[in-house]
Amino acid sequence: MGDLLKDKVAIVTGAGRGIGRGIALLLAEQGAKVVVNDLGGSVDGSGDSATPADQVVNEIKANGGAAAANYDSVSTMEGGENMVKTALDNFGKLDIVVAVAGILRDRMLFNMTEEEWDAVIAVHLKGTFSVCKAASILFRQQRSGRIIAFSSTSGLYGNSGQANYGAAKDGIAGFIRGIARDLGRYGVTANAISPGADSRMTQTVPQSAKDLRAASGIQAQSAVQAIELNRDPEDVAPMVAWLVSDEASEVNGHVFHCQGGQISLMSNPYEERTLRKVGRWSLEEIDAMFSGTLGMDMINPAPPQAPKE
Repeated sequence: MGDLLKDKVAIVTGAGRGIGRGIALLLAEQGAKVVVNDLGGSVDGSGDSATPADQVVNEIKANGGAAAANYDSVSTMEGGENMVKTALDNFGKLDIVVAVAGILRDRMLFNMTEEEWDAVIAVHLKGTFSVCKAASILFRQQRSGRIIAFSSTSGLYGNSGQANYGAAKDGIAGFIRGIARDLGRYGVTANAISPGADSRMTQTVPQSAKDLRAASGIQAQSAVQAIELNRDPEDVAPMVAWLVSDEASEVNGHVFHCQGGQISLMSNPYEERTLRKVGRWSLEEIDAMFSGTLGMDMINPAPPQAPKE
């Protein structure tokens, strides 16, 4: 076992499978005591089972580490508070929160139900807030702590059929940028990971949806698609483990894309082109100027198509 995270205590949500499991195992391998949170539900969030969290806890203990299971839903404030309580009751403190838990309810906007919207926002966006809010009270008092949340290219770039998921994931990127400024003065850092990995969630996306998203051209805009990479869920864990260590004390408020052997620092939104004048722009002026200035080389990710006969 390593000692990069010796004497640290971590919560990892959604740690029963996939990316979360890989992170929990590596943090424990590096000396952290880990609260393994997993509701044990299906990909769409339905059902529950203690088995996934228990299996990871048993695996950590079998490898000589320390872990405790938590089965609360991240989508409630009580759930977030209970995770922090589990850490304190079992290990006496908390140093790290890694919020991975998520579900999918893919649907085109015109077919999406209110329940499908609410469920995804609740697990991803509120689920990140619930545990981070509870942990932040401790972190502020002890003037230290590490927060890692999970964004996605579906939010940073956009994906067809994932308006709910993308909104939550882009919201998480904004959340991280905000709390990095809230908590940085107290010695706490907050960063986000945009993972590229084949997981239980990605395997549920039908090939027809994958083809549609590829045809939209959005992925081609991303540098992370430039080379073919492995997509093992465990490949995301090393960057997370480093970011939550003392070595990354000055890394705060950033989003990193991790896929296979590639780690990318994602840019924050910035002004790409600007038009300025004294006073208000008229409609006629905008119409005359737009195509050669702001609209120059602009790409429509989903141009209109002729109806199928």
